[in-house]
Amino acid sequence: MSDARFPMTVVVSPGAAGQRLDQFLTTQIADTSRARVQQLLAEGKALVNGAPVKPSLRLKGGEQITITGDAQPAPLRAIAEDIPLDIIYEDDDLAVVNKPAGMMVHAGAGATDDERNRGTLVNALLHCFAKLSGVAGELRPGIVHRLDKETSGLIIVAKNDLAHRKLARQFSGRQVKKCYSALVHGWPAKDKGTINAAISRDAVRRTRMTTRRWGGRAAVTHYEVRERVASPFGKFALLDVRIESGRTHQIRVHLASIGHPVVGDVLYGAPRELRAVAGPRKNSAGLSLKRNFLHAAAIEFAHPRTAEPLSFTAPIPEELSRFLQELRK
Repeated sequence: MSDARFPMTVVVSPGAAGQRLDQFLTTQIADTSRARVQQLLAEGKALVNGAPVKPSLRLKGGEQITITGDAQPAPLRAIAEDIPLDIIYEDDDLAVVNKPAGMMVHAGAGATDDERNRGTLVNALLHCFAKLSGVAGELRPGIVHRLDKETSGLIIVAKNDLAHRKLARQFSGRQVKKCYSALVHGWPAKDKGTINAAISRDAVRRTRMTTRRWGGRAAVTHYEVRERVASPFGKFALLDVRIESGRTHQIRVHLASIGHPVVGDVLYGAPRELRAVAGPRKNSAGLSLKRNFLHAAAIEFAHPRTAEPLSFTAPIPEELSRFLQELRK
């Protein structure tokens, strides 16, 4: 698609004398960044008096700058990195990995070949396994489903395209059973419940999802209270959660929608720090969790080649266990 801004010509005013070329162009081209301007210059698409120059050129005033087109960044590809993985199961067709919190599953489409494309699960998988499926593209090799960055737990990885397609059909047919452990603020009114509310992207805060807009995608979440915790920091409930669908942030937004946000999930209303409201700890230091208390604890599915039933579990991570023990004191 062509960019209506280009080609364009800019004459440097005397008042801009002494500025770096890349800084000057950043102020002249709408909706661009200094890095993008530098890329324009590197590709020879920004010329000063008809000649290619460096971004660090100091302007004198009066120069004519011609921009012939927008920069064309190279397609982003995942990078193999030597990152330890907790592999629960592996065979020729698939692997089941226990992902830690804080690790993105894959880089976003808008990422660049820098720190935002480092440390992902995909990068670790590329280093660990000789081959992964290519169905999901070069940014997401092997990825059949996802977990949020701050959610830990079990994720299935496909090693070949046949396994990927068969696993994907199980997910779309809601044949994969997933169970999560979640600690939420407050006590649900009932020991068991179902949340059936469509989910769509928040119109104002684009990083959030919501159940309050019409026309979202159908989503169903079932929960059961495993433990009710009454602590100096308030009331909390440890839940077993099962989902029928797999929408973005589904568990987090559904639980928040009924007034019980996941502990640590500040995006959906949980406080950054817990303060004791009663007892001997009332004036003590606060308690905080640097991640969401949400863990993909169990998964069941059929092997894509043999149809053999497979079932795997992963206990909640140590940092969540310690946090829960602090609340129980």
